[in-house]
Amino acid sequence: MAVKLRLVRTGKKKQPTYRLVAADSRSPRNGRFIEILGTYEPRHDPSVIKFDNDRAVHWLRHGAQPTETVEKLLRISGAWEQFTGKPLEPVVYPEKKSAPLEASEEPVAEEASEEPAAEEAVAEEASEEPAAEESSESENSKEEEQ
Repeated sequence: MAVKLRLVRTGKKKQPTYRLVAADSRSPRNGRFIEILGTYEPRHDPSVIKFDNDRAVHWLRHGAQPTETVEKLLRISGAWEQFTGKPLEPVVYPEKKSAPLEASEEPVAEEASEEPAAEEAVAEEASEEPAAEESSESENSKEEEQ
């Protein structure tokens, strides 16, 4: 059985509070759980985090996988430091692929050099069109006068 440490939503509508629970990974978010480890109240200023760090570390040592949010909260409460044995370090999240950005910059530069030429061609066409419109308008007005 794969155990996860995750949050279960409680509280009224628009006023969430959460319980930190150890639950089977197959059970639904607000479904059956094994043990309540603490609470998290995000609406207070500052947020209130009350965890039983010893029980959280117990579950982590027995293979429980925390969700991302729970891991952040465990870092704040100090349980993650207890579990890893390392001092608290800043979290570094993997960056999204930056290689396509570099590749996309090159075509943008090429497009930028082509755009002025395209704009000039459009400007020339636009300058020719009003003359054509004027001649057609003058022809229409002449026909109406007759």
